[in-house]
Amino acid sequence: MEARRDEPVAYDPRTALVVVDVQNDFADPKGSLYVAGGEEVVPVANREIERARSGGGLVVYTQDWHPPSTPHFAKDGGTWPVHCVRGTWGAELAPGLRRADGLTVRTGAERGDGYSAFGERDPVSGAERSTGLARDLRARGIERLVVLGLATDYCVKDTAIDGAREGFATTVLADGVRAVERTPGDGARALAAMRAAGVKIVGAGRT
Repeated sequence: MEARRDEPVAYDPRTALVVVDVQNDFADPKGSLYVAGGEEVVPVANREIERARSGGGLVVYTQDWHPPSTPHFAKDGGTWPVHCVRGTWGAELAPGLRRADGLTVRTGAERGDGYSAFGERDPVSGAERSTGLARDLRARGIERLVVLGLATDYCVKDTAIDGAREGFATTVLADGVRAVERTPGDGARALAAMRAAGVKIVGAGRT
């Protein structure tokens, strides 16, 4: 049975909170790839960051960190508008987001493609490469993941599913995610895919 919306997740030194891509281009209405309601994720993330710190848990921040040209962008043959170009305002974490000591994982820096914080693909060869996150989590004794952020139907989904595949007991906080919804229903389908992969969904927030 999934937890009720008001039933908090417990944090301890074997639990990591993964804050996925809460960056200006996604979480700010002025961002180039704004996710509707993305700014609403920030207070949820701040609440969970404080709870994780109080419980001795690890906080992991992920960031898209693209070069100016990458096959990920529509102008270079990909899917998405230019976003989260490294060193720009759009790539910065949302200014209201609390910072905590922990880990930062930046993806897409070497023109890699994909949506998971655990790995990405070479856009030319298709070869998969690890970001090292799973290794770093295990080195710190982490066994459980709590995931929130942007966006439900892309980076949250793939990060949570990969976390479960890596053997971590993984929970997604439904009130702390929002979806792109390029096709209506993508958020709900993403939650269903996560459940099917063994991810626990806590709460009944917006997708």
